[in-house]
Amino acid sequence: MNALWITRIDRYLLRQLCVALLAVTVGLVALIWLTQSLKFVEMVVNRGLSIGVFLGLTGLLIPNFVATILPITTFVVVQFVYQRLAGDRELTVMRAAGLSPLGLARPALALGLIVATCCFALNLWIVPASFSQFRQYQWEIRNRLAAFLLQEGVFTTVSDSLTVYIRTRDADGTLRGILVDDARQPSNHATILAERGRLLEGSDVPRVLLINGSRQELDHQTGRLNVLTFAENTLDLTQSGKAGEQRYRDAGEMSLTDLLSPPPGAVVFERDIGKWRVEAHRRLAAPFTVISFTLIALVSVLTGAFRRHGGLIRPAIAIGVVVGLLALGLALLNIAARAPNLIPLIWLQAILPGVGCAIYLFAPAPSPKALPARG
Repeated sequence: MNALWITRIDRYLLRQLCVALLAVTVGLVALIWLTQSLKFVEMVVNRGLSIGVFLGLTGLLIPNFVATILPITTFVVVQFVYQRLAGDRELTVMRAAGLSPLGLARPALALGLIVATCCFALNLWIVPASFSQFRQYQWEIRNRLAAFLLQEGVFTTVSDSLTVYIRTRDADGTLRGILVDDARQPSNHATILAERGRLLEGSDVPRVLLINGSRQELDHQTGRLNVLTFAENTLDLTQSGKAGEQRYRDAGEMSLTDLLSPPPGAVVFERDIGKWRVEAHRRLAAPFTVISFTLIALVSVLTGAFRRHGGLIRPAIAIGVVVGLLALGLALLNIAARAPNLIPLIWLQAILPGVGCAIYLFAPAPSPKALPARG
């Protein structure tokens, strides 16, 4: 009967923790998504992209948001739920029923283990895959889709240094009256005119075949205007203007194996190897911060004297400790990228606070020494 009673308490506490965690996480993710997606609104307003493309592009960032805030939301939820239970004296009743600190902490620890497992899955598989799709999708939108959004009678800004004007577009796709202002090469700022042209499909980069035109460049050294006429010329509409431009993958979209053993040609600069190793250890160590933050919250609410109207000192200290650990973690990531021998500090920052809190909270109290008998 006692085991059944404890099981019901566990379920009661775990249900409250899970509901609160889901609500807080969804709310924060929605807020972060809203603020981060504002930078992509320009693609919808100026490039004419559909709402579906906008939602698909920004939606790929959500797993990264979830993985980033889960340790923080877990701490907030455990702190809030247990603080409320203490204020309602429910924890007092549970202690009177014979529950030990471990029994009271068991639902929070179970939640921490569940969240830590989710963080492992997010960091090792889901986030790299979604972020890689996001980068690829963004690349295609900027370097390919923009070429097919050329509108007649409008100066279309393909990129910050490339503007295209088309007088008319025929039903068969022929472009007429083409003007291109190409400033992608600052030393060779060019103005291109062409009678007509058409988009070349099936290539990796957007290209336009220009027919019967001229290319005008101003020589900054001599001040002469150089004019080159052509019967046919191909113009790349990528941001750099380089055909076959390669998209280098960011560390955030690499798998754990590639981060620890980069494939040939993946690393552009040798100094980035340290950053990749730090990113690998960050993914592996970050889930342990969930357990540490959970134990910090439990120490805050399950230790100390009971106060009828609650106390602010212990929660404030717990919040300060978590904020300090987050700041320390960011600093260690930057330092370890330049000094790889400091990578073990990333693991200590993630695990050591939890170990210390577990010893303080669950270690058996020393038995009082017996007083010597008086003769």
